[in-house]
Amino acid sequence: MTAQGFLEGRRLQMARGVLLQCIMGGYPPAKFYGSDDGDLALVADPQQIHRLPWSDEPRALAICDADELTGESSSLSTRGQLKSVIARYARHGWSPVVATELEFFVFAPNSDPTQPFKPPVGLDGRREEGRSAFSVSSNNGLRPFFSEVYKGMAALGLPRDTFMHEMGVSQFEINLLHGDPLLLADQTFLFKHLLKEIALKHGLTVVCMAKPLAHTPGSSMHIHQSVVETATGNTIFSDEQGAATAEFHHFLGGQQAAMADFTALFAPNVNSYQRLCHPFASPNNACWSHDNRAAGLRIPASAPVARRVENRLPGADANPYLAIAASLAAGLYGIEQKLEPSAPIQGEFVVPDNLSLPCTLHAALERLKRSPLAKELFGTEFIEGYIASKTLELTSFFDEITPWERRVLAQDV
Repeated sequence: MTAQGFLEGRRLQMARGVLLQCIMGGYPPAKFYGSDDGDLALVADPQQIHRLPWSDEPRALAICDADELTGESSSLSTRGQLKSVIARYARHGWSPVVATELEFFVFAPNSDPTQPFKPPVGLDGRREEGRSAFSVSSNNGLRPFFSEVYKGMAALGLPRDTFMHEMGVSQFEINLLHGDPLLLADQTFLFKHLLKEIALKHGLTVVCMAKPLAHTPGSSMHIHQSVVETATGNTIFSDEQGAATAEFHHFLGGQQAAMADFTALFAPNVNSYQRLCHPFASPNNACWSHDNRAAGLRIPASAPVARRVENRLPGADANPYLAIAASLAAGLYGIEQKLEPSAPIQGEFVVPDNLSLPCTLHAALERLKRSPLAKELFGTEFIEGYIASKTLELTSFFDEITPWERRVLAQDV
């Protein structure tokens, strides 16, 4: 839209079906988004209008809500779903607080998708070989790129907590500062967009796939969650003596009760399960623990005022609005239903059958399809439309034969 049209308040409309567009560009049948495929209104959030610092010509980006023409939020909008979950907390006088940790890879351009990704050539003329995890000088070869990333974050108002080289080859992680869930989802979205745009300027490729390299840790989007009283700002997870409250344990119980049903919302792509089935501290279970990274739900070591639940299931490929909404909705459901969690685990452990999670996209979608809880919390239209879109993507994946199949199975007799 032109700047003049935007400033004049011209309404921007878009077909409902676009909210269910799959990653290949197609759409499920129209019955999933209204047979007429009528319009939605895109309503800009006045707090999320940003001049794009990487653009040579003046351009701006506005994050919008997708609203029905009658004024209410569209049930197909993941941002709208998150706002609805936040409103449910507000009815109790509570405000959820979240933080995201996003991992990503920086690669050289990859024009042939049949070939593996490679790390870029750094300023020293060499490619990283994977010995830079947590090094203070690990991104020196990419310093011009990261310098512009930091400047871009400042220009977009994205405060960062820590930035580090992760365990993978040319893999990095950013921790965004905790705050309002909608703000953090917007910031996570903006950061991923910023990364990809600035990478293109520097002749690089940023990849937020869950598992872009074999034999290498995948990329997560851990979600840290707590809940405070809106009026006082006091956490409801710790009492005055610093002990964990009933609400804390019920929140955990809700997370555990919903995690298998919601796996497809946290791990939305075929590749997501490559990360989960080769864990490298990416647990595919609904166990909980005090500071054990093998558990899907980890309670980081902290003071009572900062007691929180870390959901370690989502990958970097997850939709931040949907992943945060699903996790918070599960926790609130547990509090409202007074669900009790399992006993915590420590050390090495065997995952009980009732706390294991689907390990393929097909299994996760089947679990979601059979979940009354998912439809209760997110509505039938959204869940059925999401499943229809993801089923199209899964079918497209099965339409191709992989190099592994040709290499290994062609010799079988």
